[in-house]
Amino acid sequence: MATIDIHRSHSLPKDEAHKRAENFAKTMQQRFELEWRWEGDRIVFEAPRGAAKGTRGSVDVGEGDVRVQIDLPFLLRMLKSTVEAKVHEKLAQIL
Repeated sequence: MATIDIHRSHSLPKDEAHKRAENFAKTMQQRFELEWRWEGDRIVFEAPRGAAKGTRGSVDVGEGDVRVQIDLPFLLRMLKSTVEAKVHEKLAQIL
């Protein structure tokens, strides 16, 4: 089970939601050394090194919603509320 599970609706065309999700993944890749890939309509990511080491999760892009699931490693779970707030903030910006 994911440590963080966030659903957010959007009114964008699906291809635009895909583009925005990918741009977000690229930003996180640079900032937190995440590795990511598309699997259909899902971005799967993990951090094998760096400050977020051990973090993994996914971003599912649907017709009218986005779901972000993040599994934080034990040592980062104390930052759950901070990470959750940042994800909400970023989703509000990109959607």
